[in-house]
Amino acid sequence: MGYGRVMTVDREQMLRSAAALLSRRATATMDEVAKAAGVGRATLHRHFAGRDALVRALEDFGLREFEAAVDAARLEEGPAGGALGRLVGESVPSAPLLAFLITENQLFEGEEVNQGWARIDARISALFQRGQQEGVFRIDLTAAWLTEALYGLLSAGAWSVQTGRVAPKDYQFMITELLLGGCTRRSVER
Repeated sequence: MGYGRVMTVDREQMLRSAAALLSRRATATMDEVAKAAGVGRATLHRHFAGRDALVRALEDFGLREFEAAVDAARLEEGPAGGALGRLVGESVPSAPLLAFLITENQLFEGEEVNQGWARIDARISALFQRGQQEGVFRIDLTAAWLTEALYGLLSAGAWSVQTGRVAPKDYQFMITELLLGGCTRRSVER
C-alpha cells in the first residue's frame, strides 16, 4: 500500500469522524473535530485549511453518500410511493450529515454551489413528477416543494433519532407516512 492510499484512508476517516461529530454538534470547533478524528490539529489543518474547507469537503462527501442512497433506492422502478419509501430507508446513514449540510448557509450562497445538489434535486423531483403523472401525488404541490419537504423531514427525522425522541426503527415509517399522507391525492367531495 502506497503513501497516497494511506492519506486517502486517513482523510476519509477524518471526514467520517467530522460528519459524526458535526451531525450531533454543529458548532463543534476544529480542535474538537481533530480530537474526535483521533488526530492532532496540525494534521487536520494539513487536510482542511479551516472550517470552511472542512465543510466543503463534508459537502462533497455527504452528496456522494446521499447520491448513493438515491441510486440504491431505484427511484425509476415500481410505483412512485414505493420508490419514495425506499429512498427514505436508504437515506438513514446519510440523513444526519444531510441535516447538518442544509443548515450551512455558505454552501448555498454565491456562485460556488455544488452541482451535486442540483443532480439530486432533479432525480427526486422527477420521482414526485412521476407520482403526480401516475395520479398518486397531489398536483397542487410542486415537485420542487415536495423535494424540499422531503429534505426537511429527513433532517428532522435524523435529529429526532439522535436526540432519542424517535426510535431508529420508526424513522422510515414516520417520514414516509407523514409525507405520503400529506402529498397523496384525495378525492374532493362537494
